[in-house]
Amino acid sequence: MKHEFGKWLMDVAKYLVTAVLLASVFSDIQERWIVYIIVSCAIILTLGLGLWFLRDIKEKEVK
Repeated sequence: MKHEFGKWLMDVAKYLVTAVLLASVFSDIQERWIVYIIVSCAIILTLGLGLWFLRDIKEKEVK
């Protein structure tokens, strides 16, 4: 269960990156730096949690 949740969180981080890149190209956002900071924090959080969940599973397999 944790493995699938970790993979899902990593997918969410990829989707956030894609959404921000597309939005910055196709739209005229007035306060871009605020969007970039908030989305960067969300990407770091989801990617970090996803990797953390995957790390726990790999450590249990080694033991």
